[in-house]
Amino acid sequence: MPSKSSARLAALTVAAVCSAAAVVQTIVLPTPAHADSVRIHDIQGTTRISPYAGQKVADVAGIVTGVRAYGSSKGFWMQDPDPDADPATSEGVFVFTSSAPKAAVGDSVTVTGTVSEYVPGGASSGNQSVTEITKPAVTVVSSGNAVPAPVVVDASSVPAAYAPAGDTAANGSVNGLTLQPSKYALDHYESLEGMNVQVADARVVTATDPYSELWVTVKPHEHASRRGGTVYGSYDSQNTGRIQIQSLGSTADFPVANVGDTLAGTTTGPLDYNQYGGYTLVADHMGTLRSAGLRRETTRKQSRGELAVATYNVENLDPSDSTFEAHASAIVNNLQSPDIVSLEEIQDDNGATDDGTVDASVTVNKLIDAIVAAGGPKYEWRSIDPVNDQDGGEPGGNIRQGFLFNPARVSFTDRPGGDSTTAVGVTREHGKAALTFSPGRIDPASDAWKSSRKPLAGEFVFRGRTVFVVANHFASKGGDQGLTSQYQPPTRGSEVQRHLQAAEVNSFVKDILKVQKNADVIALGDMNDFEFSGTAKILEGDGELWSAIKSLPRSERYTYDYQGNQQVLDQILISPSIRRGCDFEYDSVHINSEFHDQISDHDPQVLRFHP
Repeated sequence: MPSKSSARLAALTVAAVCSAAAVVQTIVLPTPAHADSVRIHDIQGTTRISPYAGQKVADVAGIVTGVRAYGSSKGFWMQDPDPDADPATSEGVFVFTSSAPKAAVGDSVTVTGTVSEYVPGGASSGNQSVTEITKPAVTVVSSGNAVPAPVVVDASSVPAAYAPAGDTAANGSVNGLTLQPSKYALDHYESLEGMNVQVADARVVTATDPYSELWVTVKPHEHASRRGGTVYGSYDSQNTGRIQIQSLGSTADFPVANVGDTLAGTTTGPLDYNQYGGYTLVADHMGTLRSAGLRRETTRKQSRGELAVATYNVENLDPSDSTFEAHASAIVNNLQSPDIVSLEEIQDDNGATDDGTVDASVTVNKLIDAIVAAGGPKYEWRSIDPVNDQDGGEPGGNIRQGFLFNPARVSFTDRPGGDSTTAVGVTREHGKAALTFSPGRIDPASDAWKSSRKPLAGEFVFRGRTVFVVANHFASKGGDQGLTSQYQPPTRGSEVQRHLQAAEVNSFVKDILKVQKNADVIALGDMNDFEFSGTAKILEGDGELWSAIKSLPRSERYTYDYQGNQQVLDQILISPSIRRGCDFEYDSVHINSEFHDQISDHDPQVLRFHP
């Protein structure tokens, strides 16, 4: 995926905002018609779209429960202290003032304005809408009133089922469906939209990010990982207890948390919805951070007869970065200096400067020197420069995959002729498989690799045995609908290209195995897709490859942490000759994804086996 930081920086309109409601778009509505004075639950209605959408309402009464005076979505939440008896109708609503609101928490107010449905991120995002009162005229009736008691959100209140199937007549949208808050988690959260809610002793399942956000779970036993997170194990286990936490207070006071930490006590505030994860508790009272003391993992050192092969996404590494020493320490100390390392997201020598530079020798050699300084081996490296601005990623960065290898342990078989546009093939040499070029790129002219990284194939020798390694960085998930989309199930449009890419890689591996049935082949890298995904199934084919992360217990299968879901994006797939011997060992080395001070958003992976 694109790095979380770069994607967010591109999207936010206010760099310092800790709210993620920066981009909104109005749903097309009928011509407004005047409505008599109504209550908040009347405005919210029993579906996701207000029955008063597009209409002007007058003298809507409520108690102010929270004020947002920052960012591009300024306004306040108010709540009716006298709820109706229908659990599907929220008693809270956001009043969009556009400038810093004059109302204060505890004010009893009446509001006249127009009911609108705003889609954070725009209609094309597929996100749900937020019911708001816009262009308001606000009258403060009294001040210092008690705020309505928060609704407790916990394991017993949030249903186990995630979302209803969308209406096929509405392209799969759930917007028009009557809410069933006791049956579906997304309906439950929607029935509380804009209301004062509370979580207690909530465990952190995604660490604090640079935008003062974190994720907790209200279901501590729901698909819990060994280290305190929540594992995303299938398209049907979205993990209903996840909820994002932001704050109405100073970002300087926001807790700096890692996975497994706890917000002890209560965290209370209005329930919002934004484009960066959906339902969000915007806290006016934050629980006390209690550390779980999570530590970065270290894998074991490979034995003399074991070949250690790793994949590591170093997140847009370029010579101007300050992370070289930290990456070097991770490779030497946490990964124990693998024999071969596939690196993803190596940028060219001037990073994002878009001036035609494609060479990355400065970037890679700076990392190699840092590894030596950290006590590691003097790695050699092989790569192929991409065609300028043709491989996607940050414009001008020209990210690519590259191999590091320890020449004291493994040799690289150089076969000249491979370049950015020439396809590597498979030939027979002395009765065994060999690459026509090494390193070489797999079918770089194929549409499967349009604006995406082309796989890098290399031929290595360890203790007299040839090992073929294919380094990959598949197309990102950018543009997919989120789990909290109004469309259920959400559309994963980006996987179409990854399926084509997986088929290309599988076909190349087949070519090797046709020549040499017992060849040791490894396809690894940032696959940008899950071990249970269609992408993985196509990669695995009819047994040509197998994703070795599936050798781990389910509670340990993750390489990335996104919106409270620990998931697999990075994989090492192995050919039958490696799998059949059952003498391999796999380790997802958790040094980044669970920590607020990560140097990459991916955890590296290591495979050890006896060729």
